[in-house]
Amino acid sequence: MALINLQSDLSRFKWPLLLFTLLLFVLVAWLNPSYQMAGFANPAFPETDVDAQPMIERRFVSSDLDEFVHSSSITELKGGDLLSVWFAGSREGAADVNIRAARYDHGSREWGDEFILASRESTRNAVGKPIRKLGNPVVALAPDDRLWLFYVSVSLGGWAGSAINAQYSYDMGVTWTAPRQLITSPFINISTLVRTAPVFHADGSIGLPVYHEFLGKFPEYLYLDSEGRILDKFRIADGTNSLQPAVVPLDGQRAVALLRNAGRRGRVLASITEDAGQTWTEEYAVDPWNPNSSLAAVRSHRDTLLVAQNNLVDGRFRLTLDEASFSLEQWTLVNTLDESTDKEGDLIPLEQYAPLLRDKFLNASGRSRQKLVDDYMTLFEARVCRHGLCDFDYEYPYIIRSQDGLFHLVYSWNNSFIKHVTFNTAWLESQE
Repeated sequence: MALINLQSDLSRFKWPLLLFTLLLFVLVAWLNPSYQMAGFANPAFPETDVDAQPMIERRFVSSDLDEFVHSSSITELKGGDLLSVWFAGSREGAADVNIRAARYDHGSREWGDEFILASRESTRNAVGKPIRKLGNPVVALAPDDRLWLFYVSVSLGGWAGSAINAQYSYDMGVTWTAPRQLITSPFINISTLVRTAPVFHADGSIGLPVYHEFLGKFPEYLYLDSEGRILDKFRIADGTNSLQPAVVPLDGQRAVALLRNAGRRGRVLASITEDAGQTWTEEYAVDPWNPNSSLAAVRSHRDTLLVAQNNLVDGRFRLTLDEASFSLEQWTLVNTLDESTDKEGDLIPLEQYAPLLRDKFLNASGRSRQKLVDDYMTLFEARVCRHGLCDFDYEYPYIIRSQDGLFHLVYSWNNSFIKHVTFNTAWLESQE
């Protein structure tokens, strides 16, 4: 009888023990990866054309008048065309949000019509789980000419319940693989978001800057192989108020991460790695103010960082382009790219705002979008005005440098359009 009772007692622990053993195995495998991490790739850019004339151009990427648009990114395609992606819908987090895209023709220097890249339905069908909302797409061309798209989806709860989906194209975005979700945790795959540009390593592996919003706000660096399989992840900062890391390699081992400060008020935060993203210094504040707003950075032709940001104590009514030394100790304003006509960002009465907005639209639209101005002016009040008072809003920049040496910046323009600014090195030099 005692033996029978003992066997019965052991059987009760059988499945919990097996589950514990499985979880322990997964954890050990997660913490002890079998790979050798490559250094950062060193992209080659053409020599600066010293005889070029200063050039800066502005145009709209998106063309749909009825949607809230946000969180754009951009990449150069093989042959010199560009592809930009963003999310659009009735509002941020709405069930009708989908991932949109448009292609820029290098020859005509115009954006084509926008189209849908991913929806709740296509994502749900591919990953096999309910999808409540989508957001934050990031697009990048890998060294093997594979075009990657990463974007956020939520099945339960708010953004803290996010997961990242990945898909790629072998033909510059004509056709795509079905999306699959990245498993960023060995236990509960929630609360990982993407927003900023991926970084490529010398062997084609991918560094994907991500961040968390569940039980604290902090950034991480996902390390993926060239097939998009997660090899490891590294914490960038242990703070509770840093998000959306913009990572810029300085050489094969060193990189800077500039972080959105999610505190009530504060300055841009930074962290440094000297081993290709495996360990990072404790986050610290640098000179520019950050009103809890996303920022973007890219390496310039003169070995400095160009940083697009809302360098404001509060609000997003001004978008600046700043230049910083690699040490992040010296910062200078290059130029203000967009700003409210009110220097303090105060709300503007509708009757004064409408003609200002029309002028800004026409100055920014590009040839193919100017015809939209009259229709847009019948819709803008619901987008940017409340009780007869209106504001200007420029946010979520994303910047790259193309192989011809030009810089391309996209950002959200009054939550109504994705705006594209192109400038060359001669324009940068002329700002001094």
